[in-house]
Amino acid sequence: MIRCMIVLMTLVLTTGLLYLVGHLFTIPFFMFNHQYTDHSNGLYITSGSLIPFIMGLMASFLAEKIYIHKYRQKLG
Repeated sequence: MIRCMIVLMTLVLTTGLLYLVGHLFTIPFFMFNHQYTDHSNGLYITSGSLIPFIMGLMASFLAEKIYIHKYRQKLG
């Protein structure tokens, strides 16, 4: 249970922080930008950068590995 919370919180905090930094300092590959235009079926859809999400996944993976390592050391 705690392991899942650590992974989820690391993912959310890292991703949110990177998106925030991207918007504060106008870094395009850290910004989330969503646009939708429908001018009578001339559909135009744009999405944002997924780099902060991928970096958040990597950080949560590392946090989980560190937690498991520390937990196993604690057990003996």
